[in-house]
Amino acid sequence: MQHNLFNNPFNLIGLRILLFTTAFLGSMQLSCSQQSAQWVSYEGKQGSGEGKHIVLVSGDEEYRSEEALPMLARILSEHHGFKTTVLFALDPKSGEIDPENQTNIPGLEHLESADLMVLFTRFRELPDEQMKYIDAYTKAGKPIVAMRTSTHAFNYSRNKQSPYAKYSFNSKEEGWEGGYGKQVFGETWVAHHGHHGKEGTRGLINGLVQDHPILKGVQDIWGPTDVYTIADLPEDAEVLLYGQSTKGMNDKAPLSYDKAVMPVAWTRNYTSASGKQARVFNTTMGAAVDLQSEDLRRMMVNACYWAMGMEADVPEESNVNIVGEYQPTMFGFGDHKTGVRPADYAME
Repeated sequence: MQHNLFNNPFNLIGLRILLFTTAFLGSMQLSCSQQSAQWVSYEGKQGSGEGKHIVLVSGDEEYRSEEALPMLARILSEHHGFKTTVLFALDPKSGEIDPENQTNIPGLEHLESADLMVLFTRFRELPDEQMKYIDAYTKAGKPIVAMRTSTHAFNYSRNKQSPYAKYSFNSKEEGWEGGYGKQVFGETWVAHHGHHGKEGTRGLINGLVQDHPILKGVQDIWGPTDVYTIADLPEDAEVLLYGQSTKGMNDKAPLSYDKAVMPVAWTRNYTSASGKQARVFNTTMGAAVDLQSEDLRRMMVNACYWAMGMEADVPEESNVNIVGEYQPTMFGFGDHKTGVRPADYAME
């Protein structure tokens, strides 16, 4: 007698369960694959950072944070042992990196396991289900390293009823005047002090704090982005680096002595809603082209150590050699590389 699998109803039920399970697991794998393609992670090699996780959040229209942060993440992982995860502003339809999309940075849930957040965003208005992770991280009193436009990281113009609208750079809400940048980092967006697109920034180390661990091995910093105006830092801010405008956008350009110096890198302790004090480092430098400066990269790496309370582990001269290719795009609106996905930044 010939047996047919389909003649037995119990076999048929089992087959259906098997097919359903296979399809379900397949869809789960596809979902996970699609999700992981929305960011890029680098496992840490040997180094003092073993066991620590740094999440780097990019998203600005002008200074190419989407190029700067993967490069910085590779240095932190390859040379210093930190696990790093880089998040991007994405076009939700194509999955491509789109820094002009102000309302979508997938993967912010990684902040739940982060020991440090490196923030480089500009005028973002993230949906509440994404922004809640930055909010929770900040309230927990965990350390932050902020770069360039993060003084004006958020701008809520679409949903002013959001509980996070108080983080807008121009907020007037009591207790949150000046928004996230002012209250957490010490300053919000004020103005260009240097002549934007025509003058660069020469870093001048504050000799009164030259032994600070963030400045270890740092001597020569120059970048083509201009100096930002800093109007009123809080009393607890400690300026590490001042910026002098240069009459030109190359490292040989003479200093512009007709303009006052401005703070371009400082530290402070931010007291969170939980009452915990968080170490914060902020620099108004850090565009992708700025980070061609070896000592600026060194300051950024040292700042990550310091923010996590690892200043004793800062090397005498941090290894900041670039891992792989790095040919950053010049800053400017509408000039970002198109057709790029997070996976394109993965290490081979």
